[in-house]
Amino acid sequence: MVKLSICIGSACHLRGAHGVLSAFNALIDKYQVQSNVDLEGSFCQGKCTEGVVIKIDDEVITNVTKDKVYDIFMEKILGR
Repeated sequence: MVKLSICIGSACHLRGAHGVLSAFNALIDKYQVQSNVDLEGSFCQGKCTEGVVIKIDDEVITNVTKDKVYDIFMEKILGR
């Protein structure tokens, strides 16, 4: 099980966290990996100036945009 946490705190929200969350959710549905991915929203991860911030298991990834979601998903979630 991969734990995917997306910051939805104020700074990340202003930088597009909702779009990032929606994009990950759509890919999880498209590739039918709901049983392998625990997707959650979280509040501040301490890197507000580097948002949108996501955490995949113990790896923090900063400056995530909706446009970067596909590549991150393929590499980190599907391992491609």
